Amino acid sequence: MSYPYATGDVLTAADMNGLVAFAINAQTGTSYTAVLNDQYSKLITMDNAAANDFLIPTDASVAFPVGTVLNVYMKGAGVTTIKAVTAGTTTVVSAGATAAQPVLARYKVAACIKIAANSWVVVGGIA
Repeated sequence: MSYPYATGDVLTAADMNGLVAFAINAQTGTSYTAVLNDQYSKLITMDNAAANDFLIPTDASVAFPVGTVLNVYMKGAGVTTIKAVTAGTTTVVSAGATAAQPVLARYKVAACIKIAANSWVVVGGIA
């Protein structure tokens, strides 16, 4: 069984133990778009020597619930930029209310938190 759980689901010990551990979603390409399974107990690692993008899709593409957290770790030498797939529809902010494309510092982690429909705030090791 995997998150999100539904009413009536019976959680096993393995399900509960999995809530305290991060699973790694290792990405080595120059672009990765988040998927529903990336939320909560996943750590998405961006490991490329070239500049690369971590993309947050629109609600029409992936219906992340408000409160979703996507954890991104920049492992490789290439700069990781966090941005929306469709900038005019999805807003990503990192400092204040101005839409931005935050950049992760190497060996740092950022949390992308959905705060409203098509609206995300990025906090953590960003430049």
